[in-house]
Amino acid sequence: MKREKFYPEPGQDFVNTQEIQQITKRGISYLKSDFPVHLAGPTGTGKTTLAMHLASQFDQPAVLVHGDEELNTSDLTGKQKSYSKKKVVDNYIPSVLKTEEKIHKRWNAELLTRACKNGHILIYDEFSRSRPEANNVLLSVLEEGILNLTTKDSEESYVEVDPSFKAIFTSNPSEYAGVYGTQDALMDRMITIDLRDYDAETETEITASKADIPIEKARKIVSLTRNLRKTSSSGDHQYTLRSSIKIGKAIKSIEAEPDSDDSTFKAICVDVFSQPGENGHREEKRKKIKKQINERL
Repeated sequence: MKREKFYPEPGQDFVNTQEIQQITKRGISYLKSDFPVHLAGPTGTGKTTLAMHLASQFDQPAVLVHGDEELNTSDLTGKQKSYSKKKVVDNYIPSVLKTEEKIHKRWNAELLTRACKNGHILIYDEFSRSRPEANNVLLSVLEEGILNLTTKDSEESYVEVDPSFKAIFTSNPSEYAGVYGTQDALMDRMITIDLRDYDAETETEITASKADIPIEKARKIVSLTRNLRKTSSSGDHQYTLRSSIKIGKAIKSIEAEPDSDDSTFKAICVDVFSQPGENGHREEKRKKIKKQINERL
């Protein structure tokens, strides 16, 4: 989970379409107004990439925390990591033995504490994968500007949050496996930007850039992905921007064409799109995918 501070930078292949620019502009305004930003949406929509891009708009270090079921409050704030022991034996007078023993506990501040103290940007990726009780410590941070240190080993009972501290959160929808419901009090302190669907042109440009393929090929792939997404149930999570990128990279590597006559392309789409879900209806998905390819391409 732990990573030292860094200065976020957008990748060289980052696609900054008009829609992305508008989202970034809103995010900057929220952060400048001291509101945490919550980027919500299905897997594969580029939430983490956008969070890094948003953080890069500010000239200050950031820390990255990944949500995890095993994460607890002390993993965010700090804990006793070690202690030192010193023993002195005084036998200067042979008939008198004096001993002195001192134990010093070492308490190490974790990422949230250091970010609050030093005014860093907290990027909390997939925070809803952590248990709600672990995230309760954020309530006072985001509302009162106070980080309460509940551990008895800390020299301080609380930390005043630096005015330049900012927070960016990302999360998947609640129906995803391994995701916990988030307390209303925490959500009320954030401003949520829903990334459920980009426009077609944004998805096309991102796919073309990430897969390094011509824009026309990317447009065909994205069109297929979006049509499958529209006709799928809410429990299907395969028809994403990430799926389009996977297919684009695969056809470039194997020199296939996004065309209904290309059997290799069809096979790639089936492999990428028909990952077995919880209901296991893989064969039904295969037929649906092939039908869409024949109709759309």
